[in-house]
Amino acid sequence: MRELRFEGVSVRYGSRRGGFTAVDGVDLTVPAGEIVGLVGESGSGKSTLARAAVGLLPVHSGRILLGGESPRQRTGARRPVQMVFQDPYASLDPRMTVGASIAETLPRRFAGGPKPAGAAKSDRQQEVSRLLERVGLAPDRAALYPRQLSGGQQQRVAIARALAAGPDVIVADEITSALDVSVQGTVLNLVRDLQRDLGVSMLFISHNLAAVRYVASSIAVMYLGRIVEHGPTREVLADPQHPYTRDLLASVPDARHTLADESDESDEPSARVVRDAEPADPHRPPAGCRYHPRCPVGPLVLPGRDVCRTTEPGRDHPHHTACHFPGGPVALPAPAVAALSTDERGDTAP
Repeated sequence: MRELRFEGVSVRYGSRRGGFTAVDGVDLTVPAGEIVGLVGESGSGKSTLARAAVGLLPVHSGRILLGGESPRQRTGARRPVQMVFQDPYASLDPRMTVGASIAETLPRRFAGGPKPAGAAKSDRQQEVSRLLERVGLAPDRAALYPRQLSGGQQQRVAIARALAAGPDVIVADEITSALDVSVQGTVLNLVRDLQRDLGVSMLFISHNLAAVRYVASSIAVMYLGRIVEHGPTREVLADPQHPYTRDLLASVPDARHTLADESDESDEPSARVVRDAEPADPHRPPAGCRYHPRCPVGPLVLPGRDVCRTTEPGRDHPHHTACHFPGGPVALPAPAVAALSTDERGDTAP
């Protein structure tokens, strides 16, 4: 396993005049043998960064390094960065059996060569069986087609297919969001087992903070193409410094919460404006801090904070927070703090 590093990475869509920057100057490291969680709402640039990591999108500026070199410099059948997609059925060829899909990504040592063809085929079948068992599926599933499997089983096959290539890093892009809640925990437990038993390095992308807390040792929060906070998962979720991170935590559902529990701040006009604000247009991001039009402690709510409108914040604060006024007295719902900031990972998946 090797370290995956993003250095000032920017990714653009469209032409110079009509396009926009979806990922803007991202610095992020996935240490060897660790899982880094990347969270943010839809449109923040998480999936774009994932596709750039595996070479599906070109990098406009900056560079992506794997163990100090570009992953794209490597030749041969082995691809050192593998991706597991959100929709497992769409990522598998419906015309190929499960076994054929997994065998397709095996390294060249399973492709024949000096061995007799029959021996090479036997080696491939044994390796496919081993990988299926590794992700908790019976080897006889190799003869089935994706449509004959459940969504959770399909995602396990997709993970086995990624493992077959012997990657240094796996990029998991919302791998539980398309699954039933009843099977999400099974897949998350599998991710933890792979990290513990195989030392798998992973960039785990999700909008589910509970899932990220369960599997990731560190967490990066992304908003409008930029990382706004990054640090150890336990510390970030227990003491979030960026207002956006705190807003994400505050949005964690609580069964005990009702409309009648809304605080009195909804009566404050400035607070209502911020609360109801839509995410900024990525084609025309705001000047200064990109979160300031939605920030509950920004210039629309508190006086004396016009710097947020004009000046881009640095990241020399705790958790590398991109905020002029990190921390602050923003109350989080007690259930969110209790569920997400515990010192123990726990034995059951969310």
